[in-house]
Amino acid sequence: MAKEEFEKFNFENLLVYQKALDYVDFVYILTFKFPKEEVFGLTSQFKRASNSIALNIAEGSGGTKNEFINFIRIAYRSMKECVVCSTLSYRRKFITEKQYMESRSKLLEIAKMLSGLKNSIK
Repeated sequence: MAKEEFEKFNFENLLVYQKALDYVDFVYILTFKFPKEEVFGLTSQFKRASNSIALNIAEGSGGTKNEFINFIRIAYRSMKECVVCSTLSYRRKFITEKQYMESRSKLLEIAKMLSGLKNSIK
């Protein structure tokens, strides 16, 4: 079945959701070369936090306005968690300064989009 043949859920059309998925891909690529001793530490935490952004957008989209706003808040908190994971990764020299700045730039864009989505729902 081709991608275009299935019906999309409403949240899949949200640009912030698509950006969140792109960020998940970015984190998986970024963490691939982290030290093996970090598999159950920073690597796992970074992946879970990045996944949580997209997951909470999706989960909240099917509920009431207040529920959706609450899930957007949770997604925003996960985004901030990714900021810290990026910083820790950079401080430990697991990622370059360029990768660190790219991560922060992507997160800032997601943060602004989450804020805009929240405001549009209110």
